[in-house]
Amino acid sequence: MKLIADSGSTKTSWCLMQEKGEHLFFTTEGYNPYFLSSDEIVRSLQLQLPREAALDQVDEIHFYGAGCYPEKKEVLDTALKAIFPSANNYIELDLLAAARALLGNEAGFAAILGTGTNTCLYDGKAITHNIDSLGYILGDEGSGTAIGKKLLGDYIRDVMPQDIKENFWQEFHLTPNDIIHEIYSKKLPNRFCAGFSRFVHQHIEHTYMHELVRKAFVALFENLVSLYPNFQQYSFNCVGSIGYTYQAILTEVVEQFQMKQGTFLCAPIEGLVAYHEALPVVATHASL
Repeated sequence: MKLIADSGSTKTSWCLMQEKGEHLFFTTEGYNPYFLSSDEIVRSLQLQLPREAALDQVDEIHFYGAGCYPEKKEVLDTALKAIFPSANNYIELDLLAAARALLGNEAGFAAILGTGTNTCLYDGKAITHNIDSLGYILGDEGSGTAIGKKLLGDYIRDVMPQDIKENFWQEFHLTPNDIIHEIYSKKLPNRFCAGFSRFVHQHIEHTYMHELVRKAFVALFENLVSLYPNFQQYSFNCVGSIGYTYQAILTEVVEQFQMKQGTFLCAPIEGLVAYHEALPVVATHASL
């Protein structure tokens, strides 16, 4: 059986492709090999994989993940082999998952807007051009982390509207020192920052929040999307919770930069399943 996984830094969506088209969908936490070791991933999988599934029958795993660049694939491969010793592992970037789910075998532009950001041009088979998003410290414009960072910065510097500041305190009871400690002293600060995008969405009708999100998407286009050659000839296709949740505002910015609106998906897993259902059986040799 095939096991398909699409992993961001926060959440992994899985599908166990069982016989007769009966598929089992489930989720675990995200497994970015830049932030987690093989041992940490194994411990998490042991706790979070569904026990009722026939996972011992998995012989082929297609894992698409944030941070799964060539130099980091071994981290995931080692972890998966510990849990699924008989399976052949095929590990790719989550960006390829986005392109396959959004475009199938057609060429075009694909983006991820979730906890982090990534973008590419795709020729229907492979990624042909990728401009580095630079991660959450230097870049990731338009992501949940970028939106959360801006919100937290405005809160700490006391420049957000008073009514939003009062709502923030009532919900989180975080002082500026609490936030600084969380970001600079604990693991996965990108997840911490991105978590506040939910608060932004709760108050999105407020002019301040709408502008915060709009400016995040403008920064995405100014610093990343517009750097692709002839970017305006493509439709803007996007997967991820941020792009999907704020698609009305994102569409405004897409039109501002004279791209066509394409497909917006919250998660690519169903598109990936359809893509792999159409594929022939993969040769039985392990691959990194």
